[in-house]
Amino acid sequence: MGAQALSVFAFVFLAEWSISSAAFSQALDSDFTFTLPAGRKECFYQTMKKDASLEIEYQVLDGAGLDVDFVLFSPSGDILATDHRKSDGIHTVETQDGDYMFCFDNSFSSVSEKIIFFELILDNMEDGMEGDPEDWREYVQGTDLLDMKLEDILESINSVKARLGKSVQIQTILRAFEARDRNLQESNYERVNLWSATNLVVMVLVSSVQVYMLRSLFDDRRKTRT
Repeated sequence: MGAQALSVFAFVFLAEWSISSAAFSQALDSDFTFTLPAGRKECFYQTMKKDASLEIEYQVLDGAGLDVDFVLFSPSGDILATDHRKSDGIHTVETQDGDYMFCFDNSFSSVSEKIIFFELILDNMEDGMEGDPEDWREYVQGTDLLDMKLEDILESINSVKARLGKSVQIQTILRAFEARDRNLQESNYERVNLWSATNLVVMVLVSSVQVYMLRSLFDDRRKTRT
């Protein structure tokens, strides 16, 4: 694995909890789907800066019970949010400088593994963006060929960018909901087929026994002498 891949996902395994950790790149929006084995706990790290915002949304897509434990830690180790055996959740925190850790725990289940989807939304993480409009304004000022101000153009572009980002986020969440509902329906379909087949076999056996019992009642076993 190269240095760039290691900077994106860095897994650390601990013997007691069997914990793995990962560090995401500084992206505004990222999502990840992984399999959490039974009896395991998996943690991820996200580096944040001061006065930014971290939003974490997760869903259990597949697995018995569709539930998992979740906990979010601050860089100092304080618990910021926790969920106990929930199928989905969303948490938003104002951040400080440091690494935030969030963990998914499936140690309460000894048999069923879980497929978990989560999405990270990072706000106010861009650096050096505020000076760009001033640089562009130096080229625009002093010309009479443009009727629209640069501020209006930038505002329109930022508005379109924000709406597109929100659309992508909503579509990602809807895909996760659709995947979870599909897995649930397929599981119910298999259960219905299993119990229907079981009921059919039982009905055939009961009918056969009833027919045999009725025939035995009217069967004349006396021998006729000639």
